[in-house]
Amino acid sequence: MSLKYFHLVFLAFAILGDAGFWLWLHFMPEDAARAGAIGLKNYAGLLCLAMLGYGVWYLIKKMRTIIV
Repeated sequence: MSLKYFHLVFLAFAILGDAGFWLWLHFMPEDAARAGAIGLKNYAGLLCLAMLGYGVWYLIKKMRTIIV
């Protein structure tokens, strides 16, 4: 597997992990508050959107200019 495809796989797992964390914060706020993570809800959502945007940019713009 080349480095550019590893980058895409790693990015996909990062997005899934962050989205799962946000969903946990959103749907189980009592557990998140008990764990002390409730303040991270907005940051987790914004980070997920930012990684999605970066993934789209990488697929559309960056992968065309990378040499195989």
